[in-house]
Amino acid sequence: MQAFRIHKGLVAPMDRENVDTDAIIPKQFLKSIKRTGFGPNLFDEWRYLDAGEPGQDPATRKPNPDFVLNQPRYQGASVLLARKNFGCGSSREHAPWALDQYGFRAIIAPSFADIFFNNSFKNGLLPIVLSEQQVDQLFNEVAAFPGYELTIDLERQVVVKPDGVELPFEVQPFRKYCLLNGFDDIGLTLRHADKIKAFEAERLAQKPWLNNRIV
Repeated sequence: MQAFRIHKGLVAPMDRENVDTDAIIPKQFLKSIKRTGFGPNLFDEWRYLDAGEPGQDPATRKPNPDFVLNQPRYQGASVLLARKNFGCGSSREHAPWALDQYGFRAIIAPSFADIFFNNSFKNGLLPIVLSEQQVDQLFNEVAAFPGYELTIDLERQVVVKPDGVELPFEVQPFRKYCLLNGFDDIGLTLRHADKIKAFEAERLAQKPWLNNRIV
């Protein structure tokens, strides 16, 4: 998992409440047994005018020119600004995968659905909760200033606006530790790889029949 320390990026505004995980990555794309390749189908039903199916070449699709991520001023955005209850609906982990693989590193909203919130941290995506008033102000500034960027400093737990104003945010210490170091659940376990190997070697020495394989 990619570590998150300080990130500066272009902001894209998703001005909708209750964006659910089926909108983030529609159900037909959950058939894949891989954890990659979901970025082109992020917000698929809003992003394209034609119906999307797995395996399609994005270059052959009909993009919706009115959708925010298709507008030239938001190309390359890596910070998503959203409204309350972002990520509601089903618990599919594909939602943070798709956001991450599109290129987003952080999402700012007044609130998130619990399961999506937890899944985001486990996949290197930083969900930031700010007040509705702060989020409203950010939406106004993004609309007013093309190329609007924010700097997110996870170590200091602040969002820094272009004028230098800092917006503090909360994050649990353990989640912060994992993001700063790029540890997902597997990475956390592998910190103890030597102890695991030593335990397995001792176990097999005491109970060698456990190493038998059925042919």
